[in-house]
Amino acid sequence: MLIVTGTKRSGTSMWMQILTSAGFPAFGEAFPRNWGETLKDANPDGFYESILRQGIYYRTNPHPRSGAYFFPEQVERHVVKVFIPGLVRTDRAYIGSVVATVRHWREYHDSLERLYAMEDEAREDRKGNDERPPRIPPVFEWWAENFSLIRDIVTRRYRVHVQSYDGLLADPKTVIENTLDWVGDKDIDVAAAVAAVKPKNRTQTRNDDAPAPEGLDTQATDAFELLYRTVHERSGLDPALIAKLNEVHVKLAPRINAAQKAVADARKARRRRPNPETTP
Repeated sequence: MLIVTGTKRSGTSMWMQILTSAGFPAFGEAFPRNWGETLKDANPDGFYESILRQGIYYRTNPHPRSGAYFFPEQVERHVVKVFIPGLVRTDRAYIGSVVATVRHWREYHDSLERLYAMEDEAREDRKGNDERPPRIPPVFEWWAENFSLIRDIVTRRYRVHVQSYDGLLADPKTVIENTLDWVGDKDIDVAAAVAAVKPKNRTQTRNDDAPAPEGLDTQATDAFELLYRTVHERSGLDPALIAKLNEVHVKLAPRINAAQKAVADARKARRRRPNPETTP
C-alpha cells in the first residue's frame, strides 16, 4: 500500500487529496460521519480517513464490524491515511511506500488548538456539554509522534519519502512531481495532483518570535527546530542527529509519559461517571 502518514494537522489530508487526484484508489471518506457539518472548515476538501488511520493490524483488518479482510497483494496501489502511531503498529507486509509529512511545531500547536476549539464547539452545540476532554499538550504530542516516526523508519527501514509542509506549499509542482516520480506509478495524472493543492486553505502561519509553550526549555525547542529543519532541507538522518534526538527524548519522555497517563486516567474517570440520561 501507499501510506500517507504524519501527525494530525500536518498535511496528511492534503496529501490524500493530491494522491487521489493523481488517480490512486483510496481507503477512507472525504468527510466521515458528520464531519462535513462540524469540521469542514478545518479541511474544506476532505479528510479521507477510515478505521485504518489507527493502523493496519489485527484490530482493523479484518474490519471489526463487517469482518471484511484484505490481503497485501489486493491493495498494492491503494492509498490510505495512517497517523504515525498507527503506522508504528501497522503490519510490515502492508507497508509498500510511505509519504510522511511534517509541519513546524509552532504551527502544529496553533492548528491543533483551533481544531480542538471546533470539536468542542460542535460537541457543546450537539450535546450541551461544555467540558473539554483531556488532551496531551500539543507540543508533547508533536515531539512524541515525530520522534517515533524517525525511530520506526530507522528500525524497520521501509521505503519512505519525508516532506515538510512548508516545502510542499512553497513549490507544489516540483514537490509533487518529484514525489510521484519516487512513487514510480506511471498511470497517474500529475496535473490533477498539482491542482489539488490550495494554499488558500492554510489557516495558520507561525510566529517564530512568540514565546515557546510553557515548560519547554531551549534544549527542547532547539531539538524541535533541528528535526523540522532536517526534514525541510532533506538533509538526511545521520548518526549525530539521531544521537541528539535521543538525548532530548530521554529528558522529555518522563513528562510525555506523565501527560499521557493523566489523559488516560481522566478518560477512565469520565467513563465511570453515571450517565444522567440513564440513571434513575
